[in-house]
Amino acid sequence: MNSILMNPPFSANWEQIEDGRFSSYGIAPKSKADFAFFLHGYSKLKSGGTMAIVLPHGVLFRGAAEGKIRKALLEEGAIKAIIGLPANIFYGTSIPTVLIILKKDREDKSVFFIDASKDFEKGKNKNLLKDEHIQKIFLTYQEQKGIEKYSRLVEYDEVKDNDFNLNIPRYVDTFEEEDPIDMGAVALEIMQLDAEIKKSEKELGSMLNEMEVSNGDPKLIQALELTKKMFGVKTDKKVNSEDQITLEI
Repeated sequence: MNSILMNPPFSANWEQIEDGRFSSYGIAPKSKADFAFFLHGYSKLKSGGTMAIVLPHGVLFRGAAEGKIRKALLEEGAIKAIIGLPANIFYGTSIPTVLIILKKDREDKSVFFIDASKDFEKGKNKNLLKDEHIQKIFLTYQEQKGIEKYSRLVEYDEVKDNDFNLNIPRYVDTFEEEDPIDMGAVALEIMQLDAEIKKSEKELGSMLNEMEVSNGDPKLIQALELTKKMFGVKTDKKVNSEDQITLEI
C-alpha cells in the first residue's frame, strides 16, 4: 500500500504471535497491543509509502519490549513525525493522543515534532479540533517549520542521546514562565487594604457606640462591649460595674 490511516483501540490486550510482521522489531506486550497494530500497518506499506496512526502517548516513552521496537524503528528512519494532539478529542476516552507519521525506506532519520495539545476549542462533552487548528498542523508539518513552543525538527543523534525516548516535552519546550512579581504594587495593595480595614473598624466602632447610647439595656451593652473586643474596636463608653451581667454564649 502507498498510504495507510489507522486509529486502533488503545492499549488493548492481544494474543502474542510471532511472524514476519514483527520479526525485525520485536513483539508488543500482551497487555498493550499498540505496537502490534503499528507494525501490522507498517508491514503493509510499499517502499516510499506513508502511514499515519493515532495512539496514546505511552508508545513514545514506555520501555522494555516497546522501547526496543521504538529503537529499531528509529534506527531505520521509519518515524518521520510525532504530532501531540489535545486531550479529550475522542468519544469514549479523555486521554491525550499522538499522531505518528511513518515513511517506508526513508534515508533521513530525523524526527519532526509538533505539540498541538493546546490548540483546541472547548466543547460540551469533548474538545474540538477546528479547521484553523488542523490547517496550522498541516502547514507546519508540510513546511517542516520550527516554531517556538510548538514545533521542531530533531536530528537522529539527539533522539539517540535521549535513549530513543520520544516524549514531546524533551524536544519542544512549552514551559511558560510566570510574570515577575511587582513588589511595589504588592506593597501598595497591602497598604490600601490596611487603610480600608482601619476605616471599616472605625465605622464599626461608631455604630456600636451609637447603639450603646441609644439603648440602655445592660445585656445589649455588654454584648456590644464583647463585640468591640473581638474586632479590636476602641470603646468610648464603659459598662458600669453595677450593670455587669453574665452572658450565656
